[in-house]
Amino acid sequence: MKDKGFIRTGAVVPKIKVADLEFNKKQIIENINKAEEKNIDILVFPELSLTGYTCGDLFFQSIIMKKTEETIIEISKNTMDKKMLVFIGAPLYKDGSLYNCGVVLNDGEILGVVPKSFIPNYNEFYEKRWFSSGHNIAESQIRIGEKSYNFGTDLLFKSDDMDLTVGVEICEDLWAPITPSQIHSLNGANLIVNLSASNDIVGKSIYREKLVSQQSAKCISGYVYTSAGYGESTTDLVFGGNVIISENGNIIENDKRYSLEEKLVFTDIDIDKINHDRAKNTVFNDSKNHVKNYRIRTFSMKENKNIEIKRIIDPYPFVPKDDEDRNERCSEIFNLQTMALAKRIEHINTKSLVIGISGGLDSTLALLVSVVTADLMKKKRKFIKGITMPGFGTTDRTYNNALGLLKELKVDYEEISIKDASIQHFKDINHDIENHNVVYENTQARERTQILMDKANQLNGIVVGTGDLSELALGWATYNGDHMSMYGINSGIPKTLVRYVVRWAAEYKFSGKARDILLDILDTPVSPELLPPDKKGKIKQKTEEVVGPYELHDFFLYNTVRNGFSPKKVYYLAKLAFQNIYDEETIKKWLVNFYKRFISQQFKRSCIPDGPKIGSVALSPRGDWRMPSDASASLWLEEIKSLD
Repeated sequence: MKDKGFIRTGAVVPKIKVADLEFNKKQIIENINKAEEKNIDILVFPELSLTGYTCGDLFFQSIIMKKTEETIIEISKNTMDKKMLVFIGAPLYKDGSLYNCGVVLNDGEILGVVPKSFIPNYNEFYEKRWFSSGHNIAESQIRIGEKSYNFGTDLLFKSDDMDLTVGVEICEDLWAPITPSQIHSLNGANLIVNLSASNDIVGKSIYREKLVSQQSAKCISGYVYTSAGYGESTTDLVFGGNVIISENGNIIENDKRYSLEEKLVFTDIDIDKINHDRAKNTVFNDSKNHVKNYRIRTFSMKENKNIEIKRIIDPYPFVPKDDEDRNERCSEIFNLQTMALAKRIEHINTKSLVIGISGGLDSTLALLVSVVTADLMKKKRKFIKGITMPGFGTTDRTYNNALGLLKELKVDYEEISIKDASIQHFKDINHDIENHNVVYENTQARERTQILMDKANQLNGIVVGTGDLSELALGWATYNGDHMSMYGINSGIPKTLVRYVVRWAAEYKFSGKARDILLDILDTPVSPELLPPDKKGKIKQKTEEVVGPYELHDFFLYNTVRNGFSPKKVYYLAKLAFQNIYDEETIKKWLVNFYKRFISQQFKRSCIPDGPKIGSVALSPRGDWRMPSDASASLWLEEIKSLD
């Protein structure tokens, strides 16, 4: 687990009895033992879980105060030899005041006690009747039993063998304008735990989810939130026991089911990803003027090697899983493309858009965006010049789809064969036409680009590029061929997402025969069609058989660029994500190919045309990805060689 950069975090909603510390102690110990069996590293209990949140004036009873200290010590002893960081909620007395605290335990020791900073005193919450604020308490000690322990909001808890630091806040702290977790995070905490007792009313759980999600996003941290549940008094309130675990804005576990029994919810947080995002975020680092002197306590965790992580690894990180979310994403992408192209048209006052139409996915998307942009700008569709350029590898299927779509969309179109020009070029450079090597292929790609560029000059227009993000990542483009255009409208969209955007357009933007053609294009194998078709006239040159499956390469790209993961981690995650699709050797084979191509092909990206940024992964050399064209891939390839 730790060697893969993951931390197993757990949250308990125990079944409690109000003011029955013996019963509650047993529930806490049982759940710690269960968590040990689940290999949990960080375990969080709700606010005041030792006594119950709804004790009211019983908090002032001396017997409660005394029993609380005794019980904390007993629970602490039970954590002996358990390499787990445990947080329990308890009321503790110090210097004439009572504090609502998070008590931190590890390996038989009380590491520290963190008091709640913000004490509510409104609506149903009158905590100031019982508790004092610990907001400004620092460099202090609290006595529990016969010993004194660190006490204050200036405590952070750091792992002794990985880059993990944990900060604590309690319930209402999260609702404050400036929260303890924000200050903790700016001082190194990359995981926040929240011991809470937030009651449930209609609509409140949704608001809590947004709070936790936003807080983990602002703090660029993991966030483990657990709230009191069944057993709390229902004199006036109901406590539903909501557990939320978030990772940098993404909720990865959300258990809000009402239960009459206890529940232990756990998942794995990717600390590597959080640390990578922080390192890249200069705004976060520039905010570190909120420096505070913290006391750091170290803790130990188990090795937990060879344990399968408990979270779903999405094989398609660019594509939302939910249909509604996916449609919304595709709509947003299409609108971004449309607005970008409209601005370019208006700025240069171009008289035409020239697009090479092959019958494939990428050129289809560029055409659809151009059509909708023309409509939006109230231009006739004849403003668009679609050119289909059949060559030696063009099949009837793609040829007919290209022509059919151009006709159905009522754009201006023209067919220009590249065969004669290519044959003449082969003669000019003394190339054998039967030698189907890279010269044979690139001649056709560059001839098509020359036609498009010259046609754009004739029409006082611009060439709209069709290449996508995945092709840029792999360098799967002919230099100064399809690599070049005057505006690369698809350059920010990965191949796995292009397919869904075209499908969305077919369903929501177009109808009739145009829609039928789009659906057939979606069903056509991806190919540059630069080699002759097979004997049956079908596509022989299939891109994914040459460079590898785009679904794998998009997964590699996302985790390499967006998350900064090493080949070892990318390989590990890919095995989990594609375990029922590709075997380990296949994944490793294409991972090698990805790094070779991604690093060696930077020279093509260094001079790409303008194009709109669409998502968090972008490869524009002017903004998101600045890499030398002569960087070596040896470091990455050597690590892959060492993989099991």
